[in-house]
Amino acid sequence: MSSLEWAASALQAFDGAVKASEGFRSRAGQRRMAEQVALTLSAATLGKAEKTGADDSDEAVRAIAVIQAGTGVGKSLAYCAPAIALALARNTRVMISTATVALQEQLVNKDLPALAALLPEPFRFALAKGRGRYVCKLKLERLTGIASMEGDDNAEHGDQGEEGDTFEDDLFADEEAGDAASRAIRPPHEVAARLQFYAGIAQALSRGAWDGDRDSLDAQPAADLWAPMAADAASCTGKHCPSFNGCVYYERRKTLVGAQVIVVNHDLLLSSLGNRLLPEVDNCLLILDEAHHLPATALAQFACRMDLGRHAWAERLAQRAVRVGVRLEVTEVADIPMHASQMRQALQQVERLVMELYGEALRADLASGTDAGGRSGRETARVRLPLGQLPEALQGPLGRVAHHAAGFLDALRVIASALRAEMREQPALARRLSAMYAQLGALAPRLEQTLDTAQLLLRDAMPGAAPVAKWFTLQVDGDLATLQAHASPLLPGATLRNNLWNKVRGAVLTSATLTSCGRFDFFLRESGLHGLHDEGVATTLEVPSPFDYATQGRLIAVETRADPREAAAYVAEMVKALMRDLADVRHGALVLFTSREQLRMAVEALTLRLKPIVLLQTAMPRQQLMATHRHRVAEGLPSIIFGMQSFGEGLDLPGKLCESVFIAKLPFASPDDPVSEARAEWLRTIGRDPFTELVVPATAIRLAQWVGRAIRSEDDRASVYCYDRRLVRTSYGQRLLQGLPAFALTTVRAGDVAAVV
Repeated sequence: MSSLEWAASALQAFDGAVKASEGFRSRAGQRRMAEQVALTLSAATLGKAEKTGADDSDEAVRAIAVIQAGTGVGKSLAYCAPAIALALARNTRVMISTATVALQEQLVNKDLPALAALLPEPFRFALAKGRGRYVCKLKLERLTGIASMEGDDNAEHGDQGEEGDTFEDDLFADEEAGDAASRAIRPPHEVAARLQFYAGIAQALSRGAWDGDRDSLDAQPAADLWAPMAADAASCTGKHCPSFNGCVYYERRKTLVGAQVIVVNHDLLLSSLGNRLLPEVDNCLLILDEAHHLPATALAQFACRMDLGRHAWAERLAQRAVRVGVRLEVTEVADIPMHASQMRQALQQVERLVMELYGEALRADLASGTDAGGRSGRETARVRLPLGQLPEALQGPLGRVAHHAAGFLDALRVIASALRAEMREQPALARRLSAMYAQLGALAPRLEQTLDTAQLLLRDAMPGAAPVAKWFTLQVDGDLATLQAHASPLLPGATLRNNLWNKVRGAVLTSATLTSCGRFDFFLRESGLHGLHDEGVATTLEVPSPFDYATQGRLIAVETRADPREAAAYVAEMVKALMRDLADVRHGALVLFTSREQLRMAVEALTLRLKPIVLLQTAMPRQQLMATHRHRVAEGLPSIIFGMQSFGEGLDLPGKLCESVFIAKLPFASPDDPVSEARAEWLRTIGRDPFTELVVPATAIRLAQWVGRAIRSEDDRASVYCYDRRLVRTSYGQRLLQGLPAFALTTVRAGDVAAVV
């Protein structure tokens, strides 16, 4: 079939699915989106088999569509039906990537099962999660003492009692570093509580009461509690592991083998590029929903950090590696003590020099201001290197860190390879050898992170190119101080262009908020698609919402006397106006704050009538909070949710569940973000305005998401209050308004009484 015939067939499949669905409602915008999806994905050349001519991938046709689909368009059906029909016709697969667990679950539990009943040809679908979302049975055995190694072959080889065989070192010594408190010495009662938790988890797993998926636990464990038992690639021996036959992760991976549709998240997609855990992006159809999150995900994925003052792990890793390497007769083991020692000495030198150069500034930052929770003083201080320029004094020590970390890592890889070979040759020793492999793997990621961070810190910007963001942090918790070095790419677009778009053949990126102030330019730059758009490879389409916003909604701009930049005076006035407006809430409402200080002051100002009906995001798990809110509204009672920025997206509260949205302040990005700060600095040095080019467009997308919580269906009626006068008094505020739904706009003074819809 030709690409046009494929596209026509895919659109026909969409039309059939719509007509066969219950409650059929024809939506012109939804069909226009489905048509664009079909045309784009049918035009892409996939894999080597479809290439014409040489094997050079440049011969392949690439096609990418960027589609903004307003709330109510029904974008899931608009991309799923034609993409799946095309995949079946072309004997390939569809990979759908989202940013949130909520949308993944909606697709897997609701949308795809419903579509499978409507399409004439059957298809299978599966959810792919990162390995770290599943429990490692071997680790859990170690934590609970189930596998004591008795009856193993230790005595035969004369090594019983060695660290690599019997796990004599601290039970929690290898857990990933989180906050300073999680790394402090644990009191006996806490260790006992953790052991009890792991024992309960192991019993639930053995009884079949738990499936080994972190997300299916009734209560989500803290990160530092989950990490010691989580599966991870570095310590996994795969089919050589004695627990492989019952491995939760590999059992879940089996569901991916025969699936034509695989649902992933942006983090997993980017981290899996090139390692064959997921379908290769040059040989499948790619859908990126919630695509406005992709740039931020890319920056987070390729940022790195390392501890400068805590590196006992390196000595522990060296001891384990030497013990295993000697036993396996690996000659490279002779270099490990030298590399470990020299790397630690270089890290100590970097730590000393950083404190000499920046210690005064770090200590001053610790003592200044208030933190995000409104507490005096700071727990974490930061110093950023202007324009990413590394002082000459640090270049030599960091170069030695990188050199010896690389040598250490090379030796580790040889040992790991020898261990895997030994497992193949001596399967009877699988448990013991897997334990050795796991102990090396538990610490190897820290060595890799040290190497990556040192190399990125040493990288100089090419002429005309953006520098790397580089900074140091000092975290203090009681008597414990932790100094860390950080580095991050500055431009998400360049990162995505070099790591994703150079491989992708056919893709659709979609979201309700891809335009900023009415234009796609900002997203195209941030996502690395601007050049491809200019070349005609990437196309854009805006599909408006079917809702009549002018009739259904009202935007009330509340002007305070205080300037929002005068925090204390503004927050006091804003809270007073908010309390007045909240008194009129009769059903469901959502209040969104940009700081914990605003939230704290609003809670303190609640009247006796309002206190019982307010639900705090910070007081209970999200799922429990939403269930309580829905129950109250269903009972005819008023219910108001107080939420931070994360509640401005992803909440679907139609009808009476959210008749009013209150926005305390325009959602500008945090001024303390070192990457954004470094990027703004660089833009200024090359004569560009970061506020106009970066801050306003990013705020426009975030504000559109927040306002989008108000109207969720054709029958909704809602009001949106914004207490930031800059929305109507500034030129950039007018730009922000251009990107919002066409609500009827009313402006009132903070002291006046606003009419409520």
